[in-house]
Amino acid sequence: MDNNNYTIKNIPENERPREKLIKYGAHTLTNSELLAIILRVGSTKDTAVTLAQKILNTNNKGLKNIAEANIMELKKFHGISDAKAAQILAVTELSKRISALQAEERIKITSPQDVSMLLMEEMRYLKKEYFKIILLDTKNKIIEVVNISVGNLNSSIVHPREVFIEAIKRSSASMILVHNHPSGEVKPSKEDINITKRLTESGKILGIEILDHIIIGDGVYTSFKEQGII
Repeated sequence: MDNNNYTIKNIPENERPREKLIKYGAHTLTNSELLAIILRVGSTKDTAVTLAQKILNTNNKGLKNIAEANIMELKKFHGISDAKAAQILAVTELSKRISALQAEERIKITSPQDVSMLLMEEMRYLKKEYFKIILLDTKNKIIEVVNISVGNLNSSIVHPREVFIEAIKRSSASMILVHNHPSGEVKPSKEDINITKRLTESGKILGIEILDHIIIGDGVYTSFKEQGII
Protein backbone atom coordinates (compact mmCIF):
# COMPACT_ATOMS: atom_id res chain seq x y z
CA MET A 1 0.00 0.00 0.00
CA ASP A 2 1.36 3.43 -0.92
CA ASN A 3 2.23 5.35 2.22
CA ASN A 4 1.85 8.64 0.31
CA ASN A 5 -1.91 8.10 0.36
CA TYR A 6 -1.89 8.68 4.09
CA THR A 7 -0.09 11.99 4.60
CA ILE A 8 -1.18 15.44 5.68
CA LYS A 9 -0.53 16.58 2.09
CA ASN A 10 -3.80 14.91 1.13
CA ILE A 11 -5.69 17.22 3.50
CA PRO A 12 -6.85 20.52 1.93
CA GLU A 13 -4.11 23.08 2.48
CA ASN A 14 -6.24 25.43 4.57
CA GLU A 15 -7.03 22.54 6.95
CA ARG A 16 -3.47 21.29 7.44
CA PRO A 17 -2.26 21.75 11.03
CA ARG A 18 1.06 23.40 10.18
CA GLU A 19 -0.52 25.87 7.77
CA LYS A 20 -3.28 26.66 10.28
CA LEU A 21 -0.70 27.27 12.97
CA ILE A 22 1.29 29.64 10.77
CA LYS A 23 -1.79 31.54 9.65
CA TYR A 24 -3.88 31.65 12.83
CA GLY A 25 -1.52 30.78 15.71
CA ALA A 26 -0.87 27.64 17.77
CA HIS A 27 -3.69 28.44 20.20
CA THR A 28 -6.28 27.81 17.48
CA LEU A 29 -5.29 24.17 16.95
CA THR A 30 -6.83 21.16 18.64
CA ASN A 31 -4.69 18.82 20.74
CA SER A 32 -4.66 16.26 17.94
CA GLU A 33 -3.56 18.87 15.39
CA LEU A 34 -0.70 20.00 17.64
CA LEU A 35 0.37 16.39 18.16
CA ALA A 36 0.15 15.79 14.39
CA ILE A 37 2.68 18.56 13.79
CA ILE A 38 5.07 16.82 16.17
CA LEU A 39 4.50 13.47 14.43
CA ARG A 40 4.93 15.08 10.96
CA VAL A 41 3.76 11.95 9.12
CA GLY A 42 1.33 9.17 9.89
CA SER A 43 1.48 5.52 8.97
CA THR A 44 0.25 3.22 6.20
CA LYS A 45 -3.12 3.28 7.95
CA ASP A 46 -3.51 6.83 9.20
CA THR A 47 -2.63 10.43 8.51
CA ALA A 48 -0.66 12.18 11.24
CA VAL A 49 -3.91 13.77 12.42
CA THR A 50 -5.86 10.51 12.70
CA LEU A 51 -2.88 8.81 14.36
CA ALA A 52 -2.76 11.67 16.87
CA GLN A 53 -6.50 11.27 17.49
CA LYS A 54 -6.07 7.56 18.16
CA ILE A 55 -3.34 8.25 20.73
CA LEU A 56 -5.35 10.93 22.51
CA ASN A 57 -8.70 9.10 22.38
CA THR A 58 -7.48 5.81 23.85
CA ASN A 59 -9.46 5.09 27.03
CA ASN A 60 -10.79 8.66 26.81
CA LYS A 61 -7.68 9.87 28.64
CA GLY A 62 -6.74 12.66 26.23
CA LEU A 63 -3.44 14.38 27.02
CA LYS A 64 -2.82 11.94 29.88
CA ASN A 65 -1.91 9.38 27.21
CA ILE A 66 1.09 11.58 26.45
CA ALA A 67 1.87 12.95 29.89
CA GLU A 68 1.89 9.50 31.51
CA ALA A 69 3.38 7.54 28.61
CA ASN A 70 6.75 5.92 28.14
CA ILE A 71 8.49 4.82 24.95
CA MET A 72 7.01 1.32 24.94
CA GLU A 73 3.45 2.52 25.53
CA LEU A 74 3.66 4.97 22.64
CA LYS A 75 5.16 2.37 20.31
CA LYS A 76 2.04 0.23 20.70
CA PHE A 77 0.39 2.55 18.20
CA HIS A 78 0.97 1.60 14.58
CA GLY A 79 3.23 4.19 13.02
CA ILE A 80 5.00 5.30 16.22
CA SER A 81 8.71 4.52 15.96
CA ASP A 82 11.45 5.09 18.53
CA ALA A 83 12.12 8.45 16.92
CA LYS A 84 8.50 9.61 17.03
CA ALA A 85 8.03 8.40 20.59
CA ALA A 86 11.18 10.25 21.62
CA GLN A 87 9.91 13.43 19.94
CA ILE A 88 6.61 13.22 21.81
CA LEU A 89 8.26 12.62 25.17
CA ALA A 90 10.80 15.39 24.58
CA VAL A 91 8.08 17.93 23.82
CA THR A 92 6.06 16.74 26.83
CA GLU A 93 9.02 17.18 29.15
CA LEU A 94 9.80 20.62 27.74
CA SER A 95 6.17 21.62 28.29
CA LYS A 96 6.37 20.59 31.95
CA ARG A 97 9.62 22.49 32.43
CA ILE A 98 8.29 25.61 30.73
CA SER A 99 5.16 25.47 32.87
CA ALA A 100 7.25 25.23 36.03
CA LEU A 101 9.61 27.97 34.86
CA GLN A 102 6.78 30.36 34.07
CA ALA A 103 5.23 29.74 37.45
CA GLU A 104 8.54 30.14 39.25
CA GLU A 105 9.17 33.44 37.48
CA ARG A 106 6.07 34.79 39.24
CA ILE A 107 8.50 34.62 42.15
CA LYS A 108 6.29 35.29 45.15
CA ILE A 109 4.13 32.62 46.79
CA THR A 110 1.02 34.19 48.28
CA SER A 111 -1.43 31.27 48.37
CA PRO A 112 -1.80 27.50 47.88
CA GLN A 113 -3.03 28.26 44.36
CA ASP A 114 0.41 29.67 43.54
CA VAL A 115 1.99 26.36 44.58
CA SER A 116 -0.53 24.48 42.46
CA MET A 117 0.31 26.61 39.43
CA LEU A 118 3.99 26.02 40.03
CA LEU A 119 3.99 22.24 40.45
CA MET A 120 0.64 20.75 39.36
CA GLU A 121 1.60 19.90 35.77
CA GLU A 122 4.93 18.45 36.87
CA MET A 123 3.54 16.30 39.69
CA ARG A 124 -0.06 15.34 38.86
CA TYR A 125 0.89 12.40 36.60
CA LEU A 126 3.79 10.98 38.62
CA LYS A 127 3.40 7.29 39.40
CA LYS A 128 5.47 7.42 42.61
CA GLU A 129 5.25 9.78 45.56
CA TYR A 130 7.70 12.67 45.32
CA PHE A 131 8.39 14.92 48.29
CA LYS A 132 9.62 18.44 47.54
CA ILE A 133 10.23 21.61 49.48
CA ILE A 134 9.78 25.14 48.20
CA LEU A 135 12.38 27.32 49.88
CA LEU A 136 11.38 30.95 50.41
CA ASP A 137 13.11 34.14 51.49
CA THR A 138 11.79 36.67 54.00
CA LYS A 139 9.38 38.07 51.36
CA ASN A 140 8.04 34.63 50.38
CA LYS A 141 9.93 34.75 47.12
CA ILE A 142 11.13 31.42 45.77
CA ILE A 143 14.76 30.60 46.35
CA GLU A 144 14.58 27.08 44.97
CA VAL A 145 12.38 24.00 44.68
CA VAL A 146 14.25 20.98 46.02
CA ASN A 147 13.52 17.26 45.61
CA ILE A 148 13.90 15.49 48.93
CA SER A 149 12.72 11.92 48.35
CA VAL A 150 10.93 9.49 46.07
CA GLY A 151 8.76 6.66 47.36
CA ASN A 152 5.92 6.14 49.81
CA LEU A 153 5.91 9.01 52.27
CA ASN A 154 7.14 7.89 55.67
CA SER A 155 9.40 9.11 58.44
CA SER A 156 12.32 6.96 57.31
CA ILE A 157 12.72 8.79 53.99
CA VAL A 158 11.46 12.24 55.01
CA HIS A 159 13.73 13.03 57.92
CA PRO A 160 14.03 16.56 59.36
CA ARG A 161 17.77 16.42 58.81
CA GLU A 162 17.39 15.94 55.05
CA VAL A 163 14.74 18.66 54.81
CA PHE A 164 16.33 21.39 56.90
CA ILE A 165 19.91 20.96 55.71
CA GLU A 166 18.71 22.19 52.32
CA ALA A 167 16.97 25.19 53.88
CA ILE A 168 20.03 26.07 55.96
CA LYS A 169 22.41 25.80 52.99
CA ARG A 170 20.27 28.24 51.03
CA SER A 171 19.54 30.59 53.94
CA SER A 172 15.83 30.00 53.62
CA ALA A 173 13.50 31.89 55.97
CA SER A 174 10.57 29.54 55.48
CA MET A 175 9.39 26.68 53.33
CA ILE A 176 6.37 24.92 51.91
CA LEU A 177 6.19 21.13 51.85
CA VAL A 178 4.77 19.49 48.74
CA HIS A 179 4.13 15.90 47.79
CA ASN A 180 1.88 14.10 45.32
CA HIS A 181 -0.57 11.22 45.62
CA PRO A 182 -0.32 8.99 42.52
CA SER A 183 -3.90 7.85 43.14
CA GLY A 184 -5.05 11.37 42.29
CA GLU A 185 -6.82 11.71 45.65
CA VAL A 186 -5.66 14.44 48.02
CA LYS A 187 -6.98 13.41 51.42
CA PRO A 188 -4.08 13.55 53.92
CA SER A 189 -3.07 10.22 55.41
CA LYS A 190 -2.17 9.75 59.06
CA GLU A 191 1.48 9.51 58.01
CA ASP A 192 1.18 12.76 56.04
CA ILE A 193 -0.12 14.53 59.15
CA ASN A 194 2.49 13.02 61.46
CA ILE A 195 5.38 14.00 59.19
CA THR A 196 4.00 17.52 58.85
CA LYS A 197 3.79 17.95 62.61
CA ARG A 198 7.29 16.56 63.07
CA LEU A 199 8.78 18.91 60.49
CA THR A 200 6.82 21.87 61.83
CA GLU A 201 8.18 21.32 65.33
CA SER A 202 11.72 20.95 63.96
CA GLY A 203 11.27 24.19 62.04
CA LYS A 204 10.29 26.06 65.18
CA ILE A 205 13.51 24.99 66.85
CA LEU A 206 15.61 26.07 63.86
CA GLY A 207 13.69 29.27 63.18
CA ILE A 208 12.54 28.11 59.72
CA GLU A 209 8.76 28.22 59.50
CA ILE A 210 6.74 25.60 57.65
CA LEU A 211 4.07 27.75 55.99
CA ASP A 212 2.02 24.96 54.45
CA HIS A 213 1.99 21.39 53.18
CA ILE A 214 0.37 20.88 49.79
CA ILE A 215 -0.76 17.50 48.49
CA ILE A 216 -0.97 17.40 44.69
CA GLY A 217 -3.54 15.13 43.05
CA ASP A 218 -4.86 14.86 39.52
CA GLY A 219 -5.81 18.48 38.89
CA VAL A 220 -6.69 19.07 42.54
CA TYR A 221 -4.76 19.81 45.71
CA THR A 222 -5.17 20.02 49.48
CA SER A 223 -3.60 22.71 51.65
CA PHE A 224 -2.85 21.75 55.25
CA LYS A 225 -3.02 25.46 56.10
CA GLU A 226 -6.51 25.78 54.68
CA GLN A 227 -7.56 22.57 56.44
CA GLY A 228 -6.31 23.88 59.79
CA ILE A 229 -3.75 21.09 60.15
CA ILE A 230 -0.89 23.62 60.29
